[in-house]
Amino acid sequence: MSLTVATWNINSVRLRIGLVSKLLEGWQPDVLCLQETKCPQGQFPSGPIRELGYEHIAEFGQKGYHGVAIVSKRPFLAQATKPFCGKEDCRHISVTVAGTKPITIHNLYVPAGGDEPDPAINDKFAHKLQFIDELESWFGKDCVPKGHEGIVVGDLNIAPLEHDVWSHKDLLKVVSHTPIETEGLLRIQKKGKWVDLMRNHVPPEEKLYTWWSYRARDWEASNRGRRLDHIWSTQGLAPKCSRIEIVKEARGWQQPSDHVPVVASFSA
Repeated sequence: MSLTVATWNINSVRLRIGLVSKLLEGWQPDVLCLQETKCPQGQFPSGPIRELGYEHIAEFGQKGYHGVAIVSKRPFLAQATKPFCGKEDCRHISVTVAGTKPITIHNLYVPAGGDEPDPAINDKFAHKLQFIDELESWFGKDCVPKGHEGIVVGDLNIAPLEHDVWSHKDLLKVVSHTPIETEGLLRIQKKGKWVDLMRNHVPPEEKLYTWWSYRARDWEASNRGRRLDHIWSTQGLAPKCSRIEIVKEARGWQQPSDHVPVVASFSA
């Protein structure tokens, strides 16, 4: 059974529902995972999505901030959310869909961490580091049920490798690429034996970005990007990932998110 999974930090789903529809119409993923929906629970704009054949919607939202959702052509066998750091701030949702083995898909929105990479003076960065620690512990245990395959997607707000940023040297002290963050994310990956599907298809020595700041006057010309959005899978599923596409053109759509979608295609 083939499967296509997309992930996108949409930066307000109600503001950009037209862009969501554009992606669904043009790329037709089986499953789309959204982050930073900024949409209170129960107010997700499901109408346009259902009209396109995405009848199955799981959402976990709050007013103004954060929020995650999964829309799918395929029915959900199960769905769940998990709190982190003692907060109910809508940063995780998972669903299970049918496959050769059931496939559990985790959709994550890791805290951005603020501007100052010092947990002693920046509570947002301290929160991010605690989130990373809890994620490492959980992913090393039971986040994928026995007998299932697993996929992790989302805005992880960390660019872990040297060529995941426009300048490794210039960003070493910038939140999202500091060693304490990058090493933490790689520990999570190792602990859960996850495969970084994007880097399976694009060698680590090549530049690879999914986010370009709104602050750049011409984001495309300056090309100062970071790879903050990720798709991982369990080792059994990784060989079936036949294609990865970063939809860079979406950064140039009208009223865009600063992130672009990433689409992974799995063969039967």
